[in-house]
This record gives sequence, C-alpha cells and structure tokens, in this order.
Amino acid sequence: MSAADQLKLDNQLCFALYAGSRAITRLYRPLLEPLGLTYPQYLVLLVLWERRPQAINVKELGEKLSLDSGTLTPLLKRMEQSTLIVRKRSKQDERAREISLTAKGTALRVQASCIPARLMQSAGVSAEQVAEVRGVLRALLAQVEAGE
Repeated sequence: MSAADQLKLDNQLCFALYAGSRAITRLYRPLLEPLGLTYPQYLVLLVLWERRPQAINVKELGEKLSLDSGTLTPLLKRMEQSTLIVRKRSKQDERAREISLTAKGTALRVQASCIPARLMQSAGVSAEQVAEVRGVLRALLAQVEAGE
C-alpha cells in the first residue's frame, strides 16, 4: 500500500472500528428503548446479570467495561435513580462502592433475553459471523493491550 493510500480514511482500522461501533450501537437503540435503557446501562446490566446475586465493586465494573470512574459514576447514579441497581459502601473497604441489582434490574433480564437475536436479525448477520468477528476483535484487543 502506498504512503498516500495509508492515509485514506477507508484504509484506517480505527475508523472502521469507530464507524462499526456507532452503527451497532444505533441498532441497539430501538431494542433498548422499550426497556428504558441506554446502551451503556445495558452493558452494566449484562455484567450484573452474569454475577448475580453477587455484587461487584465499581473499580472492577469499570475495568470489565473499560470505563473510567468519571464516566461510570454518573451512569450508575442514573441507574440507581431508576431503581435498577443499589450502590452501597463495601463492608471490606469503606472507600469502595459495591453495585448490586434490585428486583427491577433482575427482572429486566427476561425482557432483554431476546435482544441478541433481534440485533443479529436487524444487522443481517448469523451467530457464526458474530462469533468470528468477536474473536478477531478480542485477539486484536489482546495484542494492543500487550503492547501498551
């Protein structure tokens, strides 16, 4: 690839990832709206549904979602106001906050269970295609993080 071609927008990996992420997030919007959720709130719930009934501390949640506390804290406050989660001080460390699901947050799991299949249908992709792309992206992420 020539030097000029290397600087074309369509040849940038970062742009393909960025545009793809935005497009997928747009597909989630109509699926999450009836549940009263934003995409970041949905991601938080996915983590909590995996761990339930066990709570998770904010730091660990941030690491799992690759979000800093400045982004995560307001998000969690809104979720608490919507009675999806409860934030409380850790018994082991007074400085740390633990997050757990409320009954309302737990109940949303049943309603959200159709979202992955509906998203694939909206995108026109198969489960195998999703698994393949996810595998490539995870490998890329691991390489990038190893090089940091």
